[in-house]
Amino acid sequence: MRGVIVMRLASASGRWLIVVAVLGSGIAFLDGTVVNVALPSIGEHLETGLSGQQWVLDGYLLTLGALLLAGGAAGDRYGRRRIFLYGLVAFTVASVACGVAPNAGVLIGARMVQGIGAAALIPGSLALITSSIDPRDRARAIGIWAGMSGVTSALGPFLGGYLVDAASWRWVFLINVPLAAIALPLALKHVPESKDDSARARGPFDILGAVLVTVGLAGLVYGLIEGSSLAWNAATIGAVAVGAAVLAAFLWRETKAPAPLLPLKLFASKQFSGANAATFVVYAALSVSMFLLTLQLQQSLGYSALAAGAATVPTTIIMMIGSPSVGTLAARIGPRIPMTIGPIVAGVGLAMMALIVPGSSFVGTVLPAVVVFSIGLTITVTPLTSAMLDAAPPAFVGAASGVNNAISRIGGLLAVAALPAVAGITAAPGEPLGSGFAVAMIISAGLCAAGGVISGFTIDGKPRDAPQTRSAAQPA
Repeated sequence: MRGVIVMRLASASGRWLIVVAVLGSGIAFLDGTVVNVALPSIGEHLETGLSGQQWVLDGYLLTLGALLLAGGAAGDRYGRRRIFLYGLVAFTVASVACGVAPNAGVLIGARMVQGIGAAALIPGSLALITSSIDPRDRARAIGIWAGMSGVTSALGPFLGGYLVDAASWRWVFLINVPLAAIALPLALKHVPESKDDSARARGPFDILGAVLVTVGLAGLVYGLIEGSSLAWNAATIGAVAVGAAVLAAFLWRETKAPAPLLPLKLFASKQFSGANAATFVVYAALSVSMFLLTLQLQQSLGYSALAAGAATVPTTIIMMIGSPSVGTLAARIGPRIPMTIGPIVAGVGLAMMALIVPGSSFVGTVLPAVVVFSIGLTITVTPLTSAMLDAAPPAFVGAASGVNNAISRIGGLLAVAALPAVAGITAAPGEPLGSGFAVAMIISAGLCAAGGVISGFTIDGKPRDAPQTRSAAQPA
């Protein structure tokens, strides 16, 4: 990698880099959750039902999930700081468009552009850390990044609820502008440029791969959302079938492309494959449960937007306090134990959320479920990120980060599109979710627990300080 400046975390330059990385990924993660509590208000003001609310969330996840691979690969090829800055500008402009959207169609379109910007920000922020922070400090740096990024995700519902009740749902998007205004000059001043100068990076960019994965996911998600909300007919079934076929063509393309967006040889590593499989099921459970919990609290239990957002404040506090320490602990004992225990604990918390029904008290039902879920999530996130990156060669850190983040968003995208219908949730705008909410929480709990089982069988138990032996099957 050319021109890489390696810095210690305790140095001024190291601290500034972490600040920029957290701000950049933070606004992208924040926007993935801040909108949740605003959905009932958006549905009322823009006159859209459950499918429209799903599209406001999934429009963002669609382009984000589809283009994260391209974002990570572009950073490796053209410069990690450069692509990060492009993403920050695109995201900010799209946020303004969301804030002034006159109808649901314009809002969904602007959300899709936000996803494009976020696809550069999220893998770019992590690649900046892994390429520039001294390896001795990398575990703690990733722990800080994961913890603070998790905090911004968890803070989203509370901040969104406050903005909806105090001002308007439009401010859940406009709040990104001042944050980006802070991040942009800091990145220009304090973040060094780095890129991959290997032969892989000099090959032609995989534009066809980017088109195929985007079209495939779009077809799949369109069919799932519209089929469940309207009717399963030739159009919706055909969309699912075409989407699946195009995604299969994307995987075939990646075996032939000179510089693939998805380097399939990364999956020769058992740990990389296992970490990403765990990511898929855990983040599917996380995304759909948070989407439905905020609707349940407002539409079934009568919470205000602010009260619904405040219900997730314990997640913010627990992740902020616990994530850096978990990162340090995982470096000492190895990632397998926390990655096995964490998702199972989070699954118990989701199962407890099935008891959140009309008449439930916050202290007796909502709070214990949120706390248990948050503890499990905190135990999981940092070791998962570290285990995935440890399994990837240094030249592939941007691509590996893009793969992992894409898988997490695609897991959430498909879960939000499909699980409400599977659970039998068909509520009209403002109506209670009914018994389907409990079914959805139980399914989500099972997905989370599956992530723990996968981790127990695939993740290396060696501490980071122990000698690491790269197997013959692991990519070099």
